[in-house]
Amino acid sequence: MIIYGIGIDVVEVDRIEAAIERQGDHFLDRLFTPREREYCCRQKRPALHYAARFAAKEAVSKALGTGIGKNAGWLDMEVLRGESGAPTMIFSGNAAAFLESEGIAAVQVSLSHAKEYAAANAVALRHPA
Repeated sequence: MIIYGIGIDVVEVDRIEAAIERQGDHFLDRLFTPREREYCCRQKRPALHYAARFAAKEAVSKALGTGIGKNAGWLDMEVLRGESGAPTMIFSGNAAAFLESEGIAAVQVSLSHAKEYAAANAVALRHPA
């Protein structure tokens, strides 16, 4: 496989925490799928995990070269934990259609978080032409 694109993003956890406090479910419903919300809410500090998923979606949109928008909306990208515990990207809607149209076979992500920041990087891969 060859690299289609790479992306990285860093998020201040306090910024996500403040948005959740200010906007509540309206914010969460616009950016995170029910499965992401279920996972994050089970964690000791949910905002930390929301921030990591926010960063992952931003990093993926950069790797795809689309930004967040019509080809890769917030809810078209889902960050889940694979069987090994590693993050796995699930695509639906316009994002899935974009990946197919571009021949992108996989998108790998890595998440990291500390007390104040969450970060993610992404690599989009496609088969050689």
